[in-house]
Amino acid sequence: MHFTRMSSYSHADVPIIVKGEGAYIWDSKGRRYLDGLAGLFVVQAGHGRRELAEAAAKQASELAFFPIWSYAHPTAIELAARIAAMAPGDLNKVFFSSGGGEAVETAWKLAKNYFKITGKPLKHKVISRAIAYHGTTQGALSITGLPPLKQQFEPLVPSTFRVPNTNLYRAPIHGDDPEAFGRWAADQIAVAIENEGPDTVAAVFLEPVQNAGGCFPPPPGYFARVREICDEYDVLLVSDEVICAFGRLGAMFGAERYGYQPDMITCAKGLTSGYSPLGATIISDRIAEPFQHGDASFAHGYTFGGHPVSTAVAMANLDIFEREKLNEHVRASEGAFRGTLEKLLDLPIVGDVRGDGFFYGIELVKDKATKETFDADESERMLRGFLSSALFEAGLYCRADDRGDPVIQLAPPLICGQEQFDEMEQILRSVLTEAWTLV
Repeated sequence: MHFTRMSSYSHADVPIIVKGEGAYIWDSKGRRYLDGLAGLFVVQAGHGRRELAEAAAKQASELAFFPIWSYAHPTAIELAARIAAMAPGDLNKVFFSSGGGEAVETAWKLAKNYFKITGKPLKHKVISRAIAYHGTTQGALSITGLPPLKQQFEPLVPSTFRVPNTNLYRAPIHGDDPEAFGRWAADQIAVAIENEGPDTVAAVFLEPVQNAGGCFPPPPGYFARVREICDEYDVLLVSDEVICAFGRLGAMFGAERYGYQPDMITCAKGLTSGYSPLGATIISDRIAEPFQHGDASFAHGYTFGGHPVSTAVAMANLDIFEREKLNEHVRASEGAFRGTLEKLLDLPIVGDVRGDGFFYGIELVKDKATKETFDADESERMLRGFLSSALFEAGLYCRADDRGDPVIQLAPPLICGQEQFDEMEQILRSVLTEAWTLV
C-alpha cells in the first residue's frame, strides 16, 4: 500500500472500503464513515455519481483507448478547449497526463525546454517552498520541500531550492501583520533568485494554498508581489493546483480566487472527481509558441495522458459543476465551515484553524499560549498511535499529519453542508478531548 507502514497491519485488519455514496463511504464490515478528505482531495462531486460511471462506459464502448502522440480524439480536444476557456488569462494550451505528479514533471521539463529553445539555456533551476509537497516522481520529489520524503531516494534531480512558506501562525517575522509577512515571504523568492543567479532560474512552483504543513493560505498581496518578482527576473510562475483547482477553494482555479496570473497551472484530482485518472498542465500562449514552428517538438508524453475514458468523465464532471453550481456552493458555505471548525479553538490542544474554501487544517499544540508543538516522539504517539485510528473508529475519515507541525486536515466533497460540518466538529471534539487527556 502507498505511503503505508506495512507492519501496522501485522496484527490488524486492513480497512477495506467497498462503497461510496454522497459524502459517505462504507467498509467491508458495513460501517459508514464521513469522507472528510474527499478520498484524497479528489471526490469533488461526491461518491456514487451514476452519470460519471455512465460517461465512462459510453466512451469505453466507442473508443476505449488511443494515444495523443501525433493523433487526437474528440473528448481530449473538447476537454482541452473547455479547460482553456476556464483558465485565467492566456493559458490556452493543455498538456494531458495521468495525474498530478506527472503534471508537475511536465511543467518543469517544459520550463527548461522553453528557455533552451529561446536562447537562455542556463535557466533550469526551480524554487519552491519549505514543507511543500509537489509529487513523488524524481523531478517532482526534488521540487518537494519535505526532507523525510526525499532522503531514501537521493540523489535526486539537482538544482531545486527552498524559500519560506506562508504559515502565518508560525511566522518568523511580522507575525502580527499579514500583509508585511506576505511581502517578506515573497521577497525571499527574489533573494533566492539573486543568490542562484537570475540567468539560471527557470521557474517558481507554488500552491495557492500550501497543503503539507496544514493548509497555508497566501497573505494579502503575496501573489501580486511574486508575480512582480517573476516578471523582473524572467522566471516562470507555476501554480501547482493539483489539490486547489476545480472547486476546492470555491473557484475553478486557485489563481482565480487569489487574483494572480501564472505562466502554467498543474492540476489533476478534482478534474474528474476521481472517477478516472487524469492530470493536466495548462500552458500560456507565450510558453507554447516556440513549439509551434519548424522542427521543434516537446519530446515528452505519457501513454495514458488524455485517455479517452478519463477525458469523457472529466467533461461529465464539469457538467455537474455547472449544473449544480458547486463553486458557488463552496463560496456560500465556506464561512459556515470555517465557523464550525473554529468552535474547536476552545480545546487546549487546538492552536490554529486555517484554510479557505473546503480546505482546512487544524494545528495541534502542547501549549496554546506559547504555541509549543509536540516533539517527534510525542507526535508519533499522538498521531499514529492514537488519532488516525481513533478518528476513523469514530466515523470520520480525514488526515492526521506531521509533515511539519502536527495537524488534522479536512477537505470534504464539495456537496457537503452544515449537517456534515457539524458531524465533523462533533467527532473531532470528542477524539481531540481524549487525545488531550493522553497528552
